Amino acid sequence: MNETTVSQMEQFETSIKALLSFLPCVFFLYVNGVMVFTLLKRPVFLDSPRYVLFGHLLLTDSVLLLLTVLLYVLYLAMVRMVGYLCIVISELAAITVKISPLNLAVMSVERYVAICFPLRHAAVATSRAAGVAIAAMWVVASLDSLTQVFLLVRLDKAGFTVNTFCQKSLIFHQEIFESLTRTFNIVNFVLVSLVIIYTYVAIVITVRSASSYIHNGSKAQKTVLLHLLQLCLCLLSTLFSMINSSKMLTLHPVVASHIRYVLFLVLIVLPKCLSPVIYGLRDQTFSRVFKYYFTFGFRYTVKPFPGS
Repeated sequence: MNETTVSQMEQFETSIKALLSFLPCVFFLYVNGVMVFTLLKRPVFLDSPRYVLFGHLLLTDSVLLLLTVLLYVLYLAMVRMVGYLCIVISELAAITVKISPLNLAVMSVERYVAICFPLRHAAVATSRAAGVAIAAMWVVASLDSLTQVFLLVRLDKAGFTVNTFCQKSLIFHQEIFESLTRTFNIVNFVLVSLVIIYTYVAIVITVRSASSYIHNGSKAQKTVLLHLLQLCLCLLSTLFSMINSSKMLTLHPVVASHIRYVLFLVLIVLPKCLSPVIYGLRDQTFSRVFKYYFTFGFRYTVKPFPGS
C-alpha cells in the first residue's frame, strides 16, 4: 500500500469522524433552538424562574456542544490557530461545562422551595432571583478559568502568540493547571451533589408528612432525581478531559486516536444532547408546545392555557 493510498484513507477516515460528530450536533442544536424559541414565544414560561433556568441550561449546553464539536473537527483537520484565540474558545467551553451542574443545583433548590415552603415560593422564586442566580453561576464558573489565564500570563506569556493545534493541554501544559482544574471540578461536583441530595431528601420527607402535596411533591421528587442523573452526565463530560490528558492513552497513536474519538462521542456529545431533551419533554405543559413548534404545527394543536 503506497503513501498516496494511506493518505487518502486517512482523509476519508477524518471526514467520516467529522461528519459523525457534526450531524448529531446540528440536530440537537436545532432541538435546543426550538426549545428556546418555545420558551420565548410563551410569556407564561418567561415569568416562571423554573423555565428561565431551564432556558439558561439549554443555551449553555448548546454553546458547549457547538464549541467542543468545532474544536474537535478543527483538531481532526489539523488546523492551527493563534494561542489567544484558542484560549478564549477553550476557556469559554470550560466555563459552560462548570455552569451545567450549578444550574441543576439552583433548579433543585427552586423545586425544594416550591414543595417545602409553598407559601414563600412566590416571593423567593422570581424571575429577578433567577437572573441573580444565573449571574452568580457565571462568576463562580469563571473563577477557575480566570485563575488559569492569570497564571499563564505570569508563567508563559509566549503561549498567547504561538500557532498551535487548539488543544487546551498544549497551552496549559504545566502540572499546576491540571491540578487546579481537577481540584475545582471535585469541589464543584461535591457541593452540587450535596445540594441536590439534600433537596431530594427534604422533598421526600415533606411529601410523606403532608398528604395534600402528594401529587406535586412526587413530581418534584422525580424532577430532583432527574437532576441527579443529569449531574452524572455532566460528570461524564468532565472525565473526558481528565482521561484525554492523562497517561492512560499512551498506546499506539492510531489506537489512541480511535479511543479518544469514541470517548468524545460518549462522554461529550451524547450527555449534552440527551440532558436538556429528557428534561424538556418530561414537562407536559412545555412538551406539547414544543412538539407543536418542532413539527411546524402540522401534527399537534396547542390549546390555550392560563397565562399564554
